[in-house]
Amino acid sequence: MKDILQYLFNHNTLSKSEAKAMMIEIAQNKFNAAEVTAFISVFLMRNITLKELEGFREALLQMAVPVNIDAGDAIDIVGTGGDGKNTINISTLASFVVAGAGQKVTKHGNYGASTTTGSSNVLEELGYEFKNNSDQLNDDLERANICFLHAPYFHPALQSVGLLRKSLGLRTFFNLLGPLVNPAKPQYSMIGVYNLEIARIYQYLLQKDDKDFILVHGLDGYDEISLTHDSKIITKKGEEIYSANDLGFNPVTLEDIKAGNSIRETAKIFTDILEGKGTVQQNSVVLANASVALYHTGRFGSYEDCLLMSQESLEGGKALKSFELLVS
Repeated sequence: MKDILQYLFNHNTLSKSEAKAMMIEIAQNKFNAAEVTAFISVFLMRNITLKELEGFREALLQMAVPVNIDAGDAIDIVGTGGDGKNTINISTLASFVVAGAGQKVTKHGNYGASTTTGSSNVLEELGYEFKNNSDQLNDDLERANICFLHAPYFHPALQSVGLLRKSLGLRTFFNLLGPLVNPAKPQYSMIGVYNLEIARIYQYLLQKDDKDFILVHGLDGYDEISLTHDSKIITKKGEEIYSANDLGFNPVTLEDIKAGNSIRETAKIFTDILEGKGTVQQNSVVLANASVALYHTGRFGSYEDCLLMSQESLEGGKALKSFELLVS
């Protein structure tokens, strides 16, 4: 590790194979916490390169616990986190809306590292028991139209650095890896990214895959469609900027979509929204993300059709039903 650190401190970058080798050794616990912290800190001082991200990702996928899920027509809605906004769990809520609307979801998530409440925190608080058994996950997918893959159960490297990331409480390059290593390998991914430079790196990387992707970024720094400002949406076909009004909603403020101060408070907001007790602003943000996700699968007609389906799912209790079936 000392040689690698010195190499990086001299403003060099890693090749894809060097990055892959480092991630494998981190997963194998070959370095102590201080060494891993120093390594992570390098990437707090500069942006990760495409080759480094490719190498880290390839290592995680190579070491992933195998899972056999029929995700050929499934979607994952996920964000990098790390935007520092402390919003409600928008991507997870949108996942249940999408599942209730008839689109299969293989949701990949983790505990919050740079935020209080990640998707794993809120689902665990609400009674969901994490699984890594393919039969059980397929059963969830069949019954609830959604299954949840808790990242540390499938990625040894993420498990080995979990406490370290939490103690740092900072956005690290591990935030960038989570959305790229869903072990179910769904056909569609909607990924929220916290800045445009990272969106470009994701775009270059994901264009090499045979899967479909949607990258979303709130131009005021959110890793989702926040409706607090215009949002950029990037796909394999190009990129567009949409206002809240373009998507059928009025703008909202950060205060409108704030998470709670604890996991329990945020989980309460989560269930309130699914039970039809969310505010107009909270519902709007969830529906906007769900509708964009449905639309970009190309399976449900126009954006307006997808918006209607999302509204029916949330307001008609279908999203709540998917949630109840998952945690039951």
